[in-house]
Amino acid sequence: MRKPTSSLAPRTKPLKRPTQARARFTVQAIFDAYVRIWQRDGWEGLTTRKVALETGIAVGTLYDYFPSKEALHSGYVRHCIEQLITRVDAQVVAPEDMPWQARIRHLIQLLCGQETPAWFHPDMLDLEPRIADPRLQQRAYGELLAMWHRVFAACGDLPPVSSETIEALHLAIWGGRRYGLLVRLDDARMKAWAAAMERLCLSLIEHDEQRP
Repeated sequence: MRKPTSSLAPRTKPLKRPTQARARFTVQAIFDAYVRIWQRDGWEGLTTRKVALETGIAVGTLYDYFPSKEALHSGYVRHCIEQLITRVDAQVVAPEDMPWQARIRHLIQLLCGQETPAWFHPDMLDLEPRIADPRLQQRAYGELLAMWHRVFAACGDLPPVSSETIEALHLAIWGGRRYGLLVRLDDARMKAWAAAMERLCLSLIEHDEQRP
């Protein structure tokens, strides 16, 4: 059987992931410059040369990781997801003796972008056809869902919650955040949405644990 190949064109894929501390520092600086330039000049005004100059590196060094601005965007989105998962594991999964309600509230605030959110712009959704790879999207979905399961596994004071409920919560929050970005809800409305999601999620979990 042939192995499935990526649907991304070569120049829209990041070329390598940093492993050494110096390389990770360089890539983080690239992402920081990418965000600053996008905020200042917009996507159309963003070029890899501008990012390299603002980062203080050679264009060739940037191309070692990102051969195009589409590849840079793909890497940035992946970086944001990884940072989110790392933050949830450290702040929600790892603490001991945290009541389950507090874990879930903190998780939802992180997922809704209410605590140290990554920078996103509605126009990023328009880029998905250029960079979206079904296999990578499936992998990210699985990693985020596994994160939810780790959170519930850490809730020792909560009876088991069904896998169906956990996945429904994941879809509701992740999909809601994306839709809020698409229609450009302002910060106040996104904050109100996050508070409502807390109440909905806690209510659903309490109902689920009462099921036979």
